Amino acid sequence: MIIDNSINRRHFFHRSATGIGSAALASLLNEDLFAKPAKPTLPDLMSGLPDLPHFAPKAKRVIYMYQSGAPSQVDLFDPKPSLEKLNGQNLPDSIRKGQRLTGMTSRQKTFPAAKSFSPFRAHGQSGTQISNLLPWHHKIVDEMCLIRSMHTEAINHDPAITFFQTGHQQPGRPSLGAWASYGLGSASKDLPAFVVLHSKCTDHQAQPLYARLWGSGFLPSNHQGVKFRAGNNPVLYLNDPTGDTAKGRRQLLDSLSELNSVRREATGNPEIDTRIAAYEMAHRMQMSVPDLTDLSKEPESTFKLYGKDARIPGTHAANCLLARRLAERDVRFIQLYHRGWDHHSNLPNRHPKITKETDQGSAALVLDLKERGLLDDTLIIWGGEFGRTVFRQGGNANSFGRDHHPRCFSLWLAGGGIKGGITHGQTDDWCYNIAKDPVHVHDLNATILHLLGINHEKLTYRYQGRDYRLTDVHGKVVKQILA
Repeated sequence: MIIDNSINRRHFFHRSATGIGSAALASLLNEDLFAKPAKPTLPDLMSGLPDLPHFAPKAKRVIYMYQSGAPSQVDLFDPKPSLEKLNGQNLPDSIRKGQRLTGMTSRQKTFPAAKSFSPFRAHGQSGTQISNLLPWHHKIVDEMCLIRSMHTEAINHDPAITFFQTGHQQPGRPSLGAWASYGLGSASKDLPAFVVLHSKCTDHQAQPLYARLWGSGFLPSNHQGVKFRAGNNPVLYLNDPTGDTAKGRRQLLDSLSELNSVRREATGNPEIDTRIAAYEMAHRMQMSVPDLTDLSKEPESTFKLYGKDARIPGTHAANCLLARRLAERDVRFIQLYHRGWDHHSNLPNRHPKITKETDQGSAALVLDLKERGLLDDTLIIWGGEFGRTVFRQGGNANSFGRDHHPRCFSLWLAGGGIKGGITHGQTDDWCYNIAKDPVHVHDLNATILHLLGINHEKLTYRYQGRDYRLTDVHGKVVKQILA
């Protein structure tokens, strides 16, 4: 017997079992049992689930500015006058409460507290106190909800970032953007529902990022994030080969679609529909992406707002401007990543550098969306995977670092149904434990989905015999921060 090696084991047994079962059980079972489902069209694959949203959404889209490496809440968002007196004192055991430490500080004999190296000032009508390291953030405090009581379980970067982005510390689960795409589909005909933008990193010690952080996991692959690169060719393999014509490309795509449809009918593999949809989306993006990334029509006032870095592709400011243009084109989920916040040494000199890279662009995005009437239905999120310790990691008062601290840290949200000009949660005098209104990672993700009109307990996907969801079996909506 000749075996066709192009058929994998799963499809071999699937096709064999279907043929034998059909013949043996035709007289016993309903004749419609083995009827093939109608082939989904491209709009079907982009439209989301039929019963979503579960209720009227406050936000139509999300822009998530992820600060990889973990910003120091002690020096940016959580002012502690108490540390003026406690500065240099050893962290008491009654405060630490046996919390595990990373291998980078577990052998330290002492844990001297270090006050913020930068002063805080109150700003806006709300009087929210923000570090002087973030002068542009001072302009948006009345739009921000600053959560000072975030907490997580993960103490190292990879599992902590994976936890924030997928709801699980181990790889393999769908990302937050993929869940949003799966549930709600795309609101744009010519762009993906989920777009990812990376800043160029200038810190050689920065933690790496992995494509699985914006992957679709076990969801259909058309829900994974599409990464846009800096430069003239933002999406790989999108441009036509030299000499090809639009008519020739259309004919090729039509032929590929026919071949894929034949294969779909033969195998019943739903991923082939995703492949067809990907070809069609790529064809549409050939026209939409060049227009999206062409900033020549932006007025000079735009670059004054976002800063001179906005003219340099791949900077955080340029990505923030691109995020606004994506929001205008109804992209559902826009994920920005900026690396380089992991400062275990020389933090007083390194943190000011990275805040300068991110401060103006982040604030400008909020101001720009507000000016254009888009902030009300665009949810903005800014934060990292955990916080930094109040005690010094090595060094002296001028060169110390701060270690990872998952027990309490800060993050802010704006727009899209969020109550602006407030702070939520409180930490103790040592900025080491949460004293009031804790917010877990699952709570944050439940709240994000809620603002998109999704009940996080009902957005599930059956995989390997179990119903999975972004928040696993946890999470509650933080109603106090909702407008």
